[in-house]
Amino acid sequence: MRIEDFMLPCPIKKYFGIECFGCGTQRAVVMVFEGRFTEAFHMFPAVYTVMLFFATVVLNFVDRKRNYSNILVFLAIFNAIVMVISYFYKHLFIHTLN
Repeated sequence: MRIEDFMLPCPIKKYFGIECFGCGTQRAVVMVFEGRFTEAFHMFPAVYTVMLFFATVVLNFVDRKRNYSNILVFLAIFNAIVMVISYFYKHLFIHTLN
């Protein structure tokens, strides 16, 4: 039994045939935990910022004494920017080269 058997399919890719801004996130996170850092970045460039965002969300729930809302807003906006840029880079430059 592999972890890939439990990954959720992307409904946008499934029904429309195109990748969304988050396609590759699950596979990239698995690659990070397997120690394949460069491959994870190539799969989904925002993988490290997404992991940092979710680590901060967990820290926000664990450490109730501090307010992490400004950091979370910044990380959410930064993640969105990185995801959009990497999506267009991947689809405009990488796919046209192949």
